[in-house]
Amino acid sequence: MKKNKILLILTFILFALSFTPLSAQAKFDKEKIEISKMLDGFNIAAAKADYTAYFNYFADESTFIGTDATEIWDKKAFMVWAKPYFDKKRTWNFTSLKRNIYFSKDGKLAWFDELLDTQMKICRGSGVVEKIGGQWKVKQYVLSVTVPNDVVDKVVVEKTPIEDALIQQLKAK
Repeated sequence: MKKNKILLILTFILFALSFTPLSAQAKFDKEKIEISKMLDGFNIAAAKADYTAYFNYFADESTFIGTDATEIWDKKAFMVWAKPYFDKKRTWNFTSLKRNIYFSKDGKLAWFDELLDTQMKICRGSGVVEKIGGQWKVKQYVLSVTVPNDVVDKVVVEKTPIEDALIQQLKAK
């Protein structure tokens, strides 16, 4: 009888504990869907050259890091840089091919990485998003051009003369 009672208690404890991660995971699943929809909307706004909608996805204090080593802007500077492209309707069209989203323990911050189909072929977008006023906002976005390992040596040859000068400038500071 005593063995049955202990077995029953252990079964109940294991059963109860099994629901805790599921409920926490379910919350993150809902947030992942929200963030994914936000990032898709972000990309669609750029493709449609909707300047206001695109920049509304960014937090007021945010950073955009582009593919060129010199491209790092706060939101206001990025808006100034991008405005002529949006005005001419010559923006970018990125579509997510694969996306991963991760969360801080408290669920207030998330970070993502994704492979994007772009005019530059496959690129990687990555960044940090924060829930602000009930909406997920981009705090930092990093766009990187991917380079297949089989051709990285050829790419290095192409970029060496350009980036050697920049390396020397950065080292001099």
